[in-house]
Amino acid sequence: MIDVTLLDIEDIGQWVRYKPSFGKPELGRLKSWNHVSCFVVFQCDKNWDAFENYTAQSTSPQDLTFVKEI
Repeated sequence: MIDVTLLDIEDIGQWVRYKPSFGKPELGRLKSWNHVSCFVVFQCDKNWDAFENYTAQSTSPQDLTFVKEI
């Protein structure tokens, strides 16, 4: 679980794992957040250096964890 109250600007671009209650986990990069949701880029045609130019999905912070290495 990610605590949005502890997020800082340095967390933008960090890799996260989305693990829903059903379905398979996905890897993505944190683009932004608000007090309710985290916005994560999961698809960017493998252009991860420019992930911020792609659409992010709203995800529940409870379903996300930071990933140290890919």
